[in-house]
Amino acid sequence: MAETVGGEPCDRQDLPAGEFSEWTAGMRAALRGEQPSTVPCGDCSACCTSSQFVHVGPEETDALAHIPAPLLFAAPLRPPGHFVIGYDERGHCPMLVDGRCSIYEHRPRACRTYDCRVFPAAGVEIVDEDKDAIARRARRWRFAFPTDADRARHTAVQAAAAFLRDHRDVLPPAVTLTATQLAVLAIEVHEVFLGRRADPDPDEIRAALARLAGLRVS
Repeated sequence: MAETVGGEPCDRQDLPAGEFSEWTAGMRAALRGEQPSTVPCGDCSACCTSSQFVHVGPEETDALAHIPAPLLFAAPLRPPGHFVIGYDERGHCPMLVDGRCSIYEHRPRACRTYDCRVFPAAGVEIVDEDKDAIARRARRWRFAFPTDADRARHTAVQAAAAFLRDHRDVLPPAVTLTATQLAVLAIEVHEVFLGRRADPDPDEIRAALARLAGLRVS
């Protein structure tokens, strides 16, 4: 029987993820809100059908205007005005209709920046059974490393993920460090690890995380 993701056929062939440095630059720009992620999803809807809560911030007025109020719930550990969209009994986002996002042009920032290539980039494995479709998709991505700089950056991202996994005390209390959070944070702070033979001081990572928080607020 053919493997399916989100009800659609999905083969097991490798997927080209792009040149690593170029992808990393684009991913960081997306996380800063400068552009959406450009993921070659094809017919895959794994991220929409894997029991995920989607955060919607108070500044996302366009998205909030297109999501029915009964589908929005107060986001835990967030200030008033932050919401999450839940999922139905199948684990599907309620905005997914006939296999397509019904508010695609108005989708939340969390959806615009989601890119399952962060998992192989950071060497992070998804172990949540509800997100097995995402894990299967993530394992198929294959990055290209045409230069030494690409490989050095990849090494730095994976070192950042390992450091964050082992030093959770550097993280803000509100960060629960899910697989997604770990992979994304590794992308965001990896430059601290570039060219190092030893781990940085934890205070360097705390400072980097504080700068990131400041950028998100501003």
